[in-house]
Amino acid sequence: MSITSSSVLVEMNISVWTANKLDKSATEKVVTDNAAVQNAAQVRKNLMAGTTLRKDIADYAASCRLWHNTRTLPWADKGARLLPTSLFMDYKSEANVRRDMFNKMVDNFIIQYPALVQTANNYLGTLFNPNDYPGVDEVRSKFGFKLVFSPVAEAGDFRLQVAEQDLQDLREQYESSFKDRLADAMREPWDRLHKTLTSMSQKLTDVEGDEDTKKRYHDTLITNAQSLCAMLTHLNVTKDPKLEQARRDLEVTMLGADIDVIKDSADVRRDMKSKVDAILKQYEW
Repeated sequence: MSITSSSVLVEMNISVWTANKLDKSATEKVVTDNAAVQNAAQVRKNLMAGTTLRKDIADYAASCRLWHNTRTLPWADKGARLLPTSLFMDYKSEANVRRDMFNKMVDNFIIQYPALVQTANNYLGTLFNPNDYPGVDEVRSKFGFKLVFSPVAEAGDFRLQVAEQDLQDLREQYESSFKDRLADAMREPWDRLHKTLTSMSQKLTDVEGDEDTKKRYHDTLITNAQSLCAMLTHLNVTKDPKLEQARRDLEVTMLGADIDVIKDSADVRRDMKSKVDAILKQYEW
């Protein structure tokens, strides 16, 4: 299966107003009062002091970026990422829901913005300066949630009217870049699998002499591994047989896993750890 038919590129760009500003007067006073050299310190004001509404939007944006990264693979530096076509419909549906929620939170923030400025006045004291605050329209323009989908270009696909030798050079450069990007993209599923297996092996290790210490085991020991196995069926866009086998090995290991049994039985933990370690030893990470 061609990478160009099994994947698309997606860019998720989310912008959030930072709502902080350097206070030069307060900075100069701090430096002077402490007999410090210039640029030894800075005083930055939280323009939305007294409310978490803007921070809530920023936190939600961060969670959306994390969700986006777990379902895609790296492709361009800080830009488009590779989305398996098998995930496209689910991804787009969820992304639309997240975009609508983001816009709803922003709309609520904008409605309350004038009142929030007054709240900040009460919290900032003499640091408050009304000139620090942009108008409502300008603030609204500082928030955004955009998705852009595009096809993955075939290696060497250049449609330029240039000299044949230049065109050949461009094709060779792009083909080399294409191979490097694909290698980086397929490195990530292996890294995710290795991280999960290593973490499981550590958590399942019983240290001699610690019998009296009650370890804490959470459902995520099982659910994280199961979720990864499900996701890897989509992220293996090149159909790497070794990655699929490693995924299946972990999937089989987790069959029938019960967190309560794992908590109570050292034998069960030892058996599961043995299987996890066997997967780690079987592949070149």
